[in-house]
Amino acid sequence: MATQVQFFMEREDELAFIRMLERYTFEVYPRRVPPDWTTFKATEANFDKLPEEDVYLVASDIGPALVDKLKRGKDKGFWRIDEVSSPVIYWERCKKNEDDELVNGQMWGELEITQQTGRRDAAPEKFRTRFVEIETWIRKNFRKTHPKGFWVGPKTARTIKQTGLKLRENKHFGREIEMQGG
Repeated sequence: MATQVQFFMEREDELAFIRMLERYTFEVYPRRVPPDWTTFKATEANFDKLPEEDVYLVASDIGPALVDKLKRGKDKGFWRIDEVSSPVIYWERCKKNEDDELVNGQMWGELEITQQTGRRDAAPEKFRTRFVEIETWIRKNFRKTHPKGFWVGPKTARTIKQTGLKLRENKHFGREIEMQGG
């Protein structure tokens, strides 16, 4: 099972997140990679190039992104990143729903040997360390929520206090999430 971190980030928190990622080497890929995709580094200068929802951050200095070509379905001809074998962090970005509530995003990475995924070797130690450093940065800079399990970026927390922005769990009939002490 993947190591997962769920959070709420608006644009300013995402920018801070990207600035923090600049200390590492991450190449950006969308969830379904078009054959003509040109990769770019995850940097503040490239922020506006990020795909709207799902992003793969490939630690290209640790290893390449292993891909398979999709042979069926609506995404036929596109490439799919093998998230188990590749040193990638999957980043699902937060978005607003039809009620103008902020729906949580998440990041996760396959770090462990698991029967479910067929992973036979643990992720490289350098990748594991990098993921833990990113997770620690989030835990140190973001606020906890009630119920537990989510993190709220500092700029998003300020927006909640100023405008009454509501947070919603990213599930069908997801519950409302509140900041602790907020």
